[in-house]
Amino acid sequence: HAMDSKVGEVLLYYCYCEVKDPEKLCAWQKALCQHLHLTGKVRVASEGINGTVGGSKVATNLYIEVMLSQPLFKDVLCQEDFKSSAGGAHCFPDLRVGVFKEIVPMGIDPEIVSYKETGIHLSPQEFHREVEQYLSKASKGQSDTILLDCRNFYESKIGHFQGCLAPDIRKFSYFPSYVDENLELFKDKRVLMYCTGGIRCERGSAYLRSKAVCREVYQLRGGIHKYLEEFPDGFYRGKLFVFDERYSICSNEDIISACRYCATLWDQYKLCSSQHCRQLVLTCPSCRNKGLTACCPVCQEKELKVNSRASGQTLKEECECTRRRPRVPIEHVSQKTLDAGKD
Repeated sequence: HAMDSKVGEVLLYYCYCEVKDPEKLCAWQKALCQHLHLTGKVRVASEGINGTVGGSKVATNLYIEVMLSQPLFKDVLCQEDFKSSAGGAHCFPDLRVGVFKEIVPMGIDPEIVSYKETGIHLSPQEFHREVEQYLSKASKGQSDTILLDCRNFYESKIGHFQGCLAPDIRKFSYFPSYVDENLELFKDKRVLMYCTGGIRCERGSAYLRSKAVCREVYQLRGGIHKYLEEFPDGFYRGKLFVFDERYSICSNEDIISACRYCATLWDQYKLCSSQHCRQLVLTCPSCRNKGLTACCPVCQEKELKVNSRASGQTLKEECECTRRRPRVPIEHVSQKTLDAGKD
């Protein structure tokens, strides 16, 4: 059956627009995806829609066609807004379509910080040039720019732009506090922001701009996804983390992260083997063969206990990784670097 063939694709898109009846849009969206045998996640809110769906090429093409002709999105969404990668329905366990307050969970009321206050969008070509200039100035110690990764630490760990500042945060909803705690860092700077597909920058840049400390805020239109289409071997090194069962997609052969246990170069995530832990762990095949499959000693211990005990007992998640990480890191940038940034 053509709709279910293994070689399909995964689409990623978002659209900010006024949705009068999110419940109705949600029901329509669910029926559409079911009809096309698409799996994945779609978030609907009064501020728009955000989705990542997988299926056969036939199905994803039809999906785009229908989305572009839907009156709600007709004037705001275009073909270019859909980022695609090789995959299919098998990349997601199921289909989830729901109504939320925000289409990307930053945890700030859209009424307070609106996507309408976003930064200046740069095309992949413009962004590439900006990064090039930034890197050449930074190497001479005279940059007034911060290249900011808006993603979570486990995403930037396996792939990022050279010379970027990648916050050690676990969730995008910690990003606003990260900005608040590190305002000094952004003072009078030009900020170049990027994320996976562009959506986190829409709200992130609006939040940063609302603080009125930066000189300018720019963001990469279409995110890393679109950048890699144009510059597979550009300034973005490593893999691109994706939120589905593939975990990452690859544009160049670089591996920039290491196995948690033996430090050999490795960038393929697996879920921590301890039942109640949701952390991802980088552990290479030879360490996995030795039974090193958890994200930390606490989880590894716990797993051994669980295996030797009657399976009736449930343990709550306690994990060194979560315990040791401050929710919001404070960047310690030396005064020298800050002075170097001044004209």
